[in-house]
Amino acid sequence: MKRMKQFAALVMTAALTAGMASSAVFADGTFKLGAIGPLTGAAANYGTAVVNGAQIAVDEINAAGGINGVQIEYKGEDDELDNEKSVNAYNTLKDWGMQILVGSVTSGCSIAVSEKTKADNMFQLTPSGSAKDCTNYDNVFRVCFSDPNQGMASAKYMGEHGLATKVGIIYDSSDVYSAGIEATFEEEAANQGIEIAVKEAFTADNNVDFSSQLQKCMDAGVELVFLPIYYTQAGAILQQAAMLGFQPEWFGCDGLDGMLDMDNFNKELAEGVMLLTPFAADAEDELTQNFVAAYTEAYGVTPNQFAADAYDAIYAIKAACEQAGATPDMSVSDLCEALKTAMTEIEITGLTGTITWTADGEPDKSPKAVQIQDGAYVSMQ
Repeated sequence: MKRMKQFAALVMTAALTAGMASSAVFADGTFKLGAIGPLTGAAANYGTAVVNGAQIAVDEINAAGGINGVQIEYKGEDDELDNEKSVNAYNTLKDWGMQILVGSVTSGCSIAVSEKTKADNMFQLTPSGSAKDCTNYDNVFRVCFSDPNQGMASAKYMGEHGLATKVGIIYDSSDVYSAGIEATFEEEAANQGIEIAVKEAFTADNNVDFSSQLQKCMDAGVELVFLPIYYTQAGAILQQAAMLGFQPEWFGCDGLDGMLDMDNFNKELAEGVMLLTPFAADAEDELTQNFVAAYTEAYGVTPNQFAADAYDAIYAIKAACEQAGATPDMSVSDLCEALKTAMTEIEITGLTGTITWTADGEPDKSPKAVQIQDGAYVSMQ
């Protein structure tokens, strides 16, 4: 664990923006896995969780003998939640010798990078790129649910559990993640007998003051506000709602995961917030308990679903490589072709459920919901 703690410290330094590698010494002939995500900036909680979760899986696999007896070499790059910088990070990793990409973390960056991986025919597995277009190409798979699936599942969960009949929506119309979830949520809400009394949008250029959107929800008397957005804006909305004395139920998707780790955020404001997620840190199965213990010891915080998705991504790559009989001397293109087929043949039981994949890159697993109670995620039935 000492090496993992040293690694965690590196994550928080500016040196990480130039890339990060496992500190183990590797012999020639390794599988080189690259990772791209926001390790600094507004979405750093996502990228850091992905990198840390993947690192735990890499360390476990290497300690157990690697993939087909071959060790994994792992290196990450920061994209600062910027599409162009994500492409630059890809080029840096490609120069390093990357054979498989774990990333990008966010949807826009993942889509931008997929143009490069498609041209190079490199296998790409994004842990958390949820926009529909992330898997446009046959070389790209994902671990997380797609935005359409999240929107539909959220509406079904609300309807089946009787959470509310009158709902307000606040979403980012300029973001593919948020707009994609909102569209399918609205469609399924009609099937669940849910009235959408208010639908209010904001954009990346106007994402600080939410008083107008909140006031409209208050005036309409909504029982629950659906927030298919990222945790930074959600945190601001909760703060401003408290100032207005507005206390509805709150429900979001995986983008809200990370809110509890924001600097200077009053966690009491998040009490009762519900979110759809494939991972709950309080689950009692042995795999989850061991992962949470290792992650907490290494990095000093409880892992979120981004960390869990990344952990599962590494084990999916391991399973696919073993299924395909992959070796590190294969060309990037040959390795990609082998893994595209192997991914449709494997099944893994991971932190986010039992997962299989279709040829179009989509995972098949069951969604879960958690609620924030006393500053922690608690599984909901």
